[in-house]
Amino acid sequence: MSLYDDWQNLIDNQSKKSFDAFIDKYNEAEIKIYSDILKDPEKEITGIFSELVQKYDVDESLFMGFLDGVNTSQKKPLELETIETGTAVTIFVDPEKLYFNMLTAGAEHLYTLPEWDNILDMQKRDEITKEYKKSRTVVKEKGPGRNDPCTCGSGKKYKKCCGA
Repeated sequence: MSLYDDWQNLIDNQSKKSFDAFIDKYNEAEIKIYSDILKDPEKEITGIFSELVQKYDVDESLFMGFLDGVNTSQKKPLELETIETGTAVTIFVDPEKLYFNMLTAGAEHLYTLPEWDNILDMQKRDEITKEYKKSRTVVKEKGPGRNDPCTCGSGKKYKKCCGA
């Protein structure tokens, strides 16, 4: 079984009792790793999976979960299913995309980290937040009114044709 499969099983097999403790442990690991990455987001972090696990002092499963979460914010996404303990891993994030994805995930514990102050100014963060909110807005198309011509092309009013 791959590390990615282990991560998926860990998530899927959480009971209601164990979920809160699991999330607390995962969030703690995420904060530790992201704080390090955000110190210099233009720096590519590379290493063997097992070495990075030791560097950040987290479980292999939690580090795999971190990679799963950060992957959509990477400049070059990883093939998560192929990662094993001896696999070379590169973490190189796009800060704006990462901030947007943190908003999307509702990860307030991450998008409020003080390290963001040195990366994105408040104006840029506000722009990204507006873009995020705009992406969540659903615009419902207006249907035909009862006195409008019918959409089927019959020439009758909608109320007398398809709207009857």
